[in-house]
Amino acid sequence: MSDQRSSLPNAKDKTLFTPGPLTTSYAVKQAMLHDLGSRDSAFIEIVRDIRQRLVALAMASEQTHTAVLMQGSGTFGIEAVISSTVPRDGKLLVLVNGAYGRRIVQIAQVLGIDTAVLSYAENQTPDPNDVETLLQQDPAITNVAVVHCETTTGILNPVEAIGAAVHRHGRTYFVDAMSSFGAVPLDVNRAHIDYVVSSANKCIEGVPGFSFIIARREALLATRGWARSLSLDLLAQYEGLEANGQFRFTPPTHALLAFHQALRELAAEGGVEGRAARYRHNHLTLVAGMRALGFQEYLDPVDQGYIITSFYYPDHPNFDFGRFYDLLNSHGFVIYPGKVSDAACFRIGHIGRIFEADVRGLLAAVRQVLAEMQVDLVQTSASVA
Repeated sequence: MSDQRSSLPNAKDKTLFTPGPLTTSYAVKQAMLHDLGSRDSAFIEIVRDIRQRLVALAMASEQTHTAVLMQGSGTFGIEAVISSTVPRDGKLLVLVNGAYGRRIVQIAQVLGIDTAVLSYAENQTPDPNDVETLLQQDPAITNVAVVHCETTTGILNPVEAIGAAVHRHGRTYFVDAMSSFGAVPLDVNRAHIDYVVSSANKCIEGVPGFSFIIARREALLATRGWARSLSLDLLAQYEGLEANGQFRFTPPTHALLAFHQALRELAAEGGVEGRAARYRHNHLTLVAGMRALGFQEYLDPVDQGYIITSFYYPDHPNFDFGRFYDLLNSHGFVIYPGKVSDAACFRIGHIGRIFEADVRGLLAAVRQVLAEMQVDLVQTSASVA
């Protein structure tokens, strides 16, 4: 598939190898060059189409599920679900193996929600058997939350197996699919997910401005009176969109126009499976190239997703991540610092409007930067061996 970024006037943007915001297509950027009123019939139709397409991406039917758009970043959407769907006397179980699981815990605690935590190492996936045991032992738990792709490391968590355990015990299940939705197939019915959250500026390749929640209608309608926030009231937002297609408060019109174009591009690429194939190829190309340069991944390959990869800092006296980052930036490539708590790592994303040529360009820049820093990892590895 050809990329239209070369059509940009004057200068090429830096290529973003990050978990979001991402490099976007020229057509997505161009879609924002229009002003539409929030009550304009054309805008309302675009919102309706976006909601329909999102439900379909979750492999669900509008008879049973709905998409609710929420102003703000992905964290706003997560807080909307937590603050709106846990009963006032309920208890939330959070499975944690990274920074974004810990953020869910923090949100719940700030909201005054009774919270239980199952914690795992950042290179370990949660065990569904542990969930089963805890739900048997603690009938007070009403809701369970987990991150699908924990971008602290890039690990993919077993949301289907966890969902089966939650379903057997009749609890409500929430999945933070921020960095996976649109590129990792997710069947909300098969995984027994009641609420899934993602953001416009992730794998669908839109721009920042709003998050979205795909909810099981029956579960959502049962939450009346539970919301702990006015602006993040998920049921009220849903009812407003259903009544007249409008947001309760000012919508991010330009971000929605860009997202609508991004959804069209996703469909043209072959949907989730087509995008997954490109991202997977990006990942495999990157990892092979980084290994050849002497870098080592943090995760075991069996647990590694194709969204983002964490690499250990190399054991070389001349390596300094701050300088490494700045030099790559000067070459037009933006990577991401690490978030792993027990190891020195950095991260490189494989998502956004990037292709094999972009990945190979990054690898060439890494090779050049290592030479500038006088860091010869291949020679170091050979001498150690």
